[in-house]
Amino acid sequence: MKKNRILAIEYIRGISMLGVIGIHTGSQYLSNPTSNIHLIAIFEILTRFSVPIFFFISAFGLFYNIDLTEKFSYKNFMTKRFKTVLIPYVVWSFLYIAHYTFLYHDTSLLSIPILIKFLFFGFASYQLYFLVILLWFYALMPVWIYMIRHMSAVRLLMLLLFQLAFDYYSSFIMNPYSIENPVIKALFEYRLNYWVLHYIFIFLFGGYLAIHYNKFEIYMSRHYNSICSFFIASLSSLVIYYYYLIYERSYSLEAAINTAHQLCPAGIFYTIGASLFFFTLFSNTKFPVFVHSILSILGKHSYFAYLFHPFAITYLAMFLTWQGKIMTAPVAILFYFLVTILSIAAAALFRKIGTFYPIINSLLIGIYPKNK
Repeated sequence: MKKNRILAIEYIRGISMLGVIGIHTGSQYLSNPTSNIHLIAIFEILTRFSVPIFFFISAFGLFYNIDLTEKFSYKNFMTKRFKTVLIPYVVWSFLYIAHYTFLYHDTSLLSIPILIKFLFFGFASYQLYFLVILLWFYALMPVWIYMIRHMSAVRLLMLLLFQLAFDYYSSFIMNPYSIENPVIKALFEYRLNYWVLHYIFIFLFGGYLAIHYNKFEIYMSRHYNSICSFFIASLSSLVIYYYYLIYERSYSLEAAINTAHQLCPAGIFYTIGASLFFFTLFSNTKFPVFVHSILSILGKHSYFAYLFHPFAITYLAMFLTWQGKIMTAPVAILFYFLVTILSIAAAALFRKIGTFYPIINSLLIGIYPKNK
């Protein structure tokens, strides 16, 4: 039996896409040596939930629609994910490789070893690593089903403790640079691009809440204020950590945002807080019709916009350079909105074209014509 659609998942997807664009706009703004640290905090710190919350809602959607009492068909599952994620990932990877080859006249990207490396790690563009990790999560789906079937609140807490320890070790202690073998060194050096263990808790947390959705609904309605308070507290802790690194430890802005990220302890709790907060907000708050319309548009086009927005960033940055404009705070804010608007507009345009040429939607966002 098909379950009711949960709008909160679609809305969170749109909010996450906006956050990812914020992070990458912040990276552009950092080119200004006098960047405003508070605007950087908005672009780079407040948005740090964006990537891990994608794993949360991905797992939630998967387990919400899976009957754990029935036999799991791995073949059917992977066939569907091959069409919806792997094909778009490969297509977008080659689009970016072709684009940068043409733009920078660098044919080295076309060599077979480089292509393999780029596809394995998601190097074709800086946002594509998310799909690599997601594909690994899909490939290991029988493991996650087994774990969810045997999951309890206590085991979930133990998993959180593991996550805190593992991410801290991977982010701040592990040092693969002394490894001599280049292949093994690369597998460890670029671990953030494909190791699912960095996000295992938030993924299984989403799956756990999905199979207990009825209880989760009741919890959200009864503990709205507590969830909001936890979100504010977790956000505050990450922001305070960011300012502490700058003012007390004399970190540069780049070093601060590379330390106060989603895998540090404060970042993990902020991800949990944001996941619960946005799910509760979109499930229990009555918004005006126009707000629902905006959220629906963002959610509908989030996948394409997420995959496309580096193109908009590249050419807007080139335009600023051509105009001799410096990335000041007002320019950075305008830059963010222009990237967002262009990405959503491109998504809507290609979705429209895809109604006449379905292969466009199939290749770029994994949407196929419905069987009549």
